[in-house]
Amino acid sequence: MSQPDKYAVKAYLTDLQDRICNALSQADGAKTFVEDSWVREEGGGGRSRVLSEGAVFEKGGVNFSHVTGSRMPASATAHRPELAGRSFEAMGVSLVMHPRNPYVPTSHANVRFFIAEKAGEEPVWWFGGGYDLTPYYGFDDDCEHWHRVAASACQPFGPEVYPNYKRWCDEYFFLKHRNEPRGIGGLFFDDLNQPDFGQSFAFTRAVGDSYCDAYVPIVNRRKDTPYGDRERQFQLYRRGRYVEFNLVYDRGTLFGLQTGGRTESILMSLPPLVRWEYNWHPEPGTPEYALYHDYLRPRDWV
Repeated sequence: MSQPDKYAVKAYLTDLQDRICNALSQADGAKTFVEDSWVREEGGGGRSRVLSEGAVFEKGGVNFSHVTGSRMPASATAHRPELAGRSFEAMGVSLVMHPRNPYVPTSHANVRFFIAEKAGEEPVWWFGGGYDLTPYYGFDDDCEHWHRVAASACQPFGPEVYPNYKRWCDEYFFLKHRNEPRGIGGLFFDDLNQPDFGQSFAFTRAVGDSYCDAYVPIVNRRKDTPYGDRERQFQLYRRGRYVEFNLVYDRGTLFGLQTGGRTESILMSLPPLVRWEYNWHPEPGTPEYALYHDYLRPRDWV
């Protein structure tokens, strides 16, 4: 299949949103997602689903959006000048889950499709996405499981795919102003349109379909771990890094804001509670120190 089929992509993405919400609601056990459908004045819309104050998840959002526009925003044309003057459609599923228990990691996932069209010319299209894990307390078996699932999803598409997209994830989810990674990585890819539409779409589906296999077992393993105020305060402090990355670097956030997207949906990924501490550093020998020195650095987990 060489010609892009945006209708097939949209059908897949809405079904993926349904399946992920069902799996995460089951993992929470107390709350389900509340849906908020919206329409964008400039074209398109979406359905945002948010879970709040659950037994496991303090806040989580799984958003589907399909937006259209008459011209690509500056964030896209800056590194793809051939898109200037084209109309566009952008669709995707993006999610962030913020757990209540500090021993359960925060997770993020996104799969998306862009197509830019102009009369008389071939469409320009690509896929992007991935997922990454942000633990507050590190466990080797959690990190190994996360990356094994990611590697398995990539394996049918070639031996170089997982190492390349893992490295890209490590480089992308890095806070330059802090000189530290956001978490323990996973997969990140963008501008994917090779070798053809069929193969690119199949890989994107493999990534999207593997997210729950990667995350839910970790949630179930850690959600009942006892914790106290020390762990909770550290979780809130580390959430600050998540906010900083999303507001300073994240491509999806910048694209949404620059295209006049729905602010509530764009910023639903932010945690409900967060704290900053001036010039704080973990004490050597503590679990918090171990997170920084043993886990927040690129490692081969597979």
